[in-house]
Amino acid sequence: MPFRIFPISTNTMQQLISIALILTIVVWGIFSPASLAMVFDTALASITKNFGWLYLWVVLALVVFAVYLAFSRYGNLKLGSDEDEPEFSLGSWLAMLFAAGMGIGLVFWGVAEPVSHYIAAPPGLSSATPEAANAAMRYSFFHWGIHPWAVYSIVALAIAFFQYRRQRPALVSASTSALPWLPLQRLSGLFDMLAVIATAFGVAASLGMGALQINSGLQTMMGLEISKTAQVGIIVVTTALFVASATTGVTRGIKWLSNLNMLVAAALTMTVFLLGPTVAIIDTLTNTLGSYLSEFVRMSLRMTPFRDSNWVGGWTVFYWAWWVSWSPFVGLFIARVSRGRTIREFIVGTVLLPSLLAFMWFSVFGGTALHMEIWQGVPVAEAVKGDVSTALFTVFDAMPLGALMSAVATFLVLVFFVTSGDSATLVLGIMSSKGNPNPSAKVKAVWGVLVAGIAISLLLAGGIKAVQTATIVFALPFTAVIILMVVSLWRAIREDWQEEQRKERELRLRVRELMSR
Repeated sequence: MPFRIFPISTNTMQQLISIALILTIVVWGIFSPASLAMVFDTALASITKNFGWLYLWVVLALVVFAVYLAFSRYGNLKLGSDEDEPEFSLGSWLAMLFAAGMGIGLVFWGVAEPVSHYIAAPPGLSSATPEAANAAMRYSFFHWGIHPWAVYSIVALAIAFFQYRRQRPALVSASTSALPWLPLQRLSGLFDMLAVIATAFGVAASLGMGALQINSGLQTMMGLEISKTAQVGIIVVTTALFVASATTGVTRGIKWLSNLNMLVAAALTMTVFLLGPTVAIIDTLTNTLGSYLSEFVRMSLRMTPFRDSNWVGGWTVFYWAWWVSWSPFVGLFIARVSRGRTIREFIVGTVLLPSLLAFMWFSVFGGTALHMEIWQGVPVAEAVKGDVSTALFTVFDAMPLGALMSAVATFLVLVFFVTSGDSATLVLGIMSSKGNPNPSAKVKAVWGVLVAGIAISLLLAGGIKAVQTATIVFALPFTAVIILMVVSLWRAIREDWQEEQRKERELRLRVRELMSR
């Protein structure tokens, strides 16, 4: 009996290659964590040394492009037809953006990053000085403000523009379809594969941090030992939760959990603001916002060619790579929930408003932590040196209602963990289902298990450092894809604007003809 050959579609082949690569790294991390950590560490050192400048220039260019589009004549173009209205209210839309984009990271680093910069100051400053404290807050604003949200916004805008105005599938490759270069069209499958891998590892980094933070919270409240075993168990339990949530869809599970996130985060922030050094927090926000704006360009292009320092590579370059690795996930998710909004409304909503929320978060939590460290002798810096995931709970321990706030913060991280995983499985399902905006529950469940496996593997390979290192390594090739997406988006926006102007001219002519009869 002759053999029959069943051809495999290109999309299926891409899925298989992506999954095979991810599984290889997961198995490698579980059975040989030391060698995996060594490989990633070597790659990280090479990338930060040789390509740090590239990240700085690309991210600054995205900021400039976003500002230009928001205030240009193209800002009135709608993501969809003229009749399309937004699917979600402004509040729910912002809640979903915030939860998917930065939720766990803000809770994890809200205290730890400013204190880290204070005790190990940026180049040119002495540590543990007033100048170091001011720079610590300024760089926290810088790393979590306009720049990362501009990366998310432009990637999301490119996907949404082609999806809703040109009826292309919700894929990264579709966002390069306006480019006339034929060889690029043959690489479209590679673009989607890079997006899948970058998304999987970027989300795994966030889930790894979430597991560390939840473990520290449970240790504070219940005495649960901080260990790899506990963290793996946390990932397993929370994965079951977000896979179950993912089956309910965007309009229910993700929307409801994101709204809950925002309410709990707002309540926690207000509590710390009122019980903490309120006046000092307001002063911190005011002073830091001024210095952030005045130092904006210098920080955006800062390297240290004449100084032996790894600070910029270890912080700014890492963060820019991290946001790039997250951009296909967050971008596709933002695109999924943004139909019917104008380009101007979209950019203001995805860049300015989330940045302001991040500034307030760091002013409240980072400002409180620095005030306690400098003026009250609370050992926050010692906690950061020992284990950054415990820093937030050290601050709470020194405040009234500390135990309650620790419990609320742990719950907040848990819900952020679920919403991030929920959003990630949706996005990975869309990517692996030819852009289907509503992938099957089975597909989402498979991706949920794979992402959890990555987080577990990298935690075993070296904790949070291994998770972060892998993120940077897989972000580099996607930076080139983002550049192509920007060029394609710019061409498409100009074409569509010119077409709309032509239609308006024709309409005016017809009106004049009718009136002249």
